[in-house]
Amino acid sequence: MSTRLPTMTLDRIARAAGLGDEERLLLESFSHFAEAELRPLADRYAEGPVLDAKAARELLRRTDEFGIVSGLVPEERGGSGLGFVVYGLLCEELARAWPDLTIVAVIQALGAAALEELAPPELRESHVEPALRGERLVCMAISEPAVGSNVAEVQTRAEKSGGGWMIRGQKLWISNGTLSDSAIVVCRTGGEGLSLLLVDREHGYTSRDVEKMGLHAAPTSELFFDGVEVPAHHLIGGEGLGLQRTLRLFERARVLVGLTSVGIARAALEEAVAYAKERRQHGKPIGGHQIIQAYLAEMATEIDAARLLCLRALHLLEQGVRCDTESAMAKWWATEMAVRATSRALQIHGGFGITKEYAVERHFRNARIMTIPDGTTEIQKLVVGRSLTGMSAFS
Repeated sequence: MSTRLPTMTLDRIARAAGLGDEERLLLESFSHFAEAELRPLADRYAEGPVLDAKAARELLRRTDEFGIVSGLVPEERGGSGLGFVVYGLLCEELARAWPDLTIVAVIQALGAAALEELAPPELRESHVEPALRGERLVCMAISEPAVGSNVAEVQTRAEKSGGGWMIRGQKLWISNGTLSDSAIVVCRTGGEGLSLLLVDREHGYTSRDVEKMGLHAAPTSELFFDGVEVPAHHLIGGEGLGLQRTLRLFERARVLVGLTSVGIARAALEEAVAYAKERRQHGKPIGGHQIIQAYLAEMATEIDAARLLCLRALHLLEQGVRCDTESAMAKWWATEMAVRATSRALQIHGGFGITKEYAVERHFRNARIMTIPDGTTEIQKLVVGRSLTGMSAFS
C-alpha cells in the first residue's frame, strides 16, 4: 500500500536539494526501480533469511546501474561520481523500499570509497576495482564486545610478524560481516596508535551472524581474528592514523544512517495516509478526523526537518568541510524521528498496526534499530555538546 503526498514528491525533494535535471531524472528512475523490483523482495525477506553473498552481489550489481555502490567515488577514479547529496537521496529512496538492502549497500559503498582513497596501488586491481563493482564485498570492523563508540579503546591488536602483520582480537556488531570477502579492521599497532588493516577472508578470519529484532536480511555479525596474518601492504591509510580515518568515516556513515531512517519514516507515513483514506469510523474515513490529520502533519513535518538536517551535512561533506557536529545532529534527530513517525503510523492503524498483515509494525522495528549503530543517540548528543562547550564528556 503506497501513496505520494504533494509535499513529499520526489521533484520537490530534488529541487530543495538543488539537483539539476539529470540528477532529478536519475532519482525518479531509481525510485520507480526500487518500487517495482525491490519492495517485493523486502516483503519476501521481511523475517529472514539473511542475504547470502551471492544474492547480495547480484542486488548490488543491479542497483549500481544507478550508482548505489560506486556513487561516492569520482568518475576519474573509477566511480559513478554522484557526490554525497545525490547519493544520500538515492539511499532515502532505497530505504523507503527496502532498508535492509540500504544497509548492505551503504556499507559496501563506504568501504569501497575508503579503499579507493587509502589503499596502496598494489591493491587496486585485486581489491579496489572489484569492491567498486560490488563483486568483492567489504565490511568495516570497528566495534568490539567491550568497545562501542569510543574507538580509542579498541583492543584488537596487530603486531609485525615476518614482514607482515598478525592480528588477534574480536569484533562485534559488524554490518555485512558474514557477507564480506574483506574486512577493514581497526587495530592497535604499537603503543596507543590505531591503524587500519585490510584483512581478506582467505587470510583466515571467521564470522557468525547475530540475530536482531528487525532488518533481518542485512547481516550483523561477530568477527574473530585468531592469529590472522596479512601482508605488509594491507596496511591502509598510514600507520597510527586509524583513529583519524575512522572518525572521518563516522561523519559519512552517520548522515547516511539518518537518511535511511528518513526513508523508513516516509514508507510508514505513506502507509498511514493510505490507510487513513480507506478506514472508516464514525461515518467517515479516519483521515477526516482532526487527531489523525494532526498526527500525519507532525510526521510529514518532522520527516522534512530530518531530511534538511541530513542535506546540510551532505553539502558540507561534498565541500570537504569537517562536519562531525552537523552529522551527529542529523543522525540523532533523523533516527529518533523515525521511531516517532513509525509509532504514529502504527497507532493510526489501530489493531491492524500490531499485526504482520500490514508493514507498519516492521517499519517500527526497523526504525528502532537505527538509533543504535554508528553511535547511539546519547553519543551524538555528546558530540554536539562537546562542540558547543569545548569540553568532552567522554573522559
